[in-house]
Amino acid sequence: MSTTKKSPSLNEAVSSELKKGFDLNKFKDKKLLNSNVKFKEQKWIPVSEAVQEALGIPGIPMGHITLLRGHSNAGKTTALIEAAVSAQKSGILPVFIITEMKWSWEHLKQMGFNLEDIKDEQGNVVNHTGFFIYTDRTALQTIEDVAAFIVDLLDEQKKGHLPYDLLFLWDSIGSIPCKMSVEANKNNAQWNAGAMSQQFGNFVNQKIVMSRKENQPYTNTLLCTNKIWVSPPENPFAQPKMKNKGGETMFSDASLVLTFGNITNSGTAKIKAVKDKKEVEFALKSKVASDKNHVNGITTKGTLVATVHGFIKDSPTTIDKYKKEHSKDWVSTLGSGDFSLIEDTSEWEETNSIPYLGEE
Repeated sequence: MSTTKKSPSLNEAVSSELKKGFDLNKFKDKKLLNSNVKFKEQKWIPVSEAVQEALGIPGIPMGHITLLRGHSNAGKTTALIEAAVSAQKSGILPVFIITEMKWSWEHLKQMGFNLEDIKDEQGNVVNHTGFFIYTDRTALQTIEDVAAFIVDLLDEQKKGHLPYDLLFLWDSIGSIPCKMSVEANKNNAQWNAGAMSQQFGNFVNQKIVMSRKENQPYTNTLLCTNKIWVSPPENPFAQPKMKNKGGETMFSDASLVLTFGNITNSGTAKIKAVKDKKEVEFALKSKVASDKNHVNGITTKGTLVATVHGFIKDSPTTIDKYKKEHSKDWVSTLGSGDFSLIEDTSEWEETNSIPYLGEE
């Protein structure tokens, strides 16, 4: 059976002829499509050896959005402060956006953050100053206010009025309503999630990641903490799910997501020094996992020990060394002499019963 070779159509022949004389690079130049292609070399805001060992990452990736999520008192704020201290030492300007109002300047000092106290004539501390910017619920009442604040600083940076790489530190998402909720005097979770999506997912977050382009003079980073709520199982065979307060926008846009603790509880163990029925809780062991990593691809899990001075490794040797260095601070409670170390693991394992902790 003979076959005949099908001849190319007229359109195919014309297209082929046009391609022979076409210069794609000239077309790109004409349409200004050859510039603004390359990204800067990836840099990181360093973190402690304890975090590096637990998660296998060198720090907080610059030019990205990083989300620290989990239940209360699981180590999120310690991680945020650790990043702020490291950024300050590297000449990156920390910008604190504190909307949950559980803030402690003393904690920052203990972890090595450099700031000066401003005192009145009576010697009372009335303010703090230093290489940082700070704002809170006094000035920011809504999600829209937070977005406008960030955009304003980015605009000032672009104009040359703020000549630093910026690290925005927001503590925390889900702790502030949107403008519509405020005006209606009703904290509506769906309205808040919609505002987060509109203000950050479609606007602010793009400005952060675009600073990674090589033609941008500064590299800006957004680091957020986010409480979670638990969605109950949909059926007897399903598992509870972790949900982010304030919606999924920041989780979706984040390049790196670190989850502290369990789904159904804090996933922590309190480390205490005990003597004669007296005790001092001096550290908190927490589970931590890299649940999403679009920077270097490493997703792993481990444990960290959080102290008022920062993270230390979860090892008996490291914990005992920390105890010896700081036990003098506990004398007023425990007295001098030896004392025992115990771990309260009541919140370490997942709970059997699943309480409903959030709202749709």
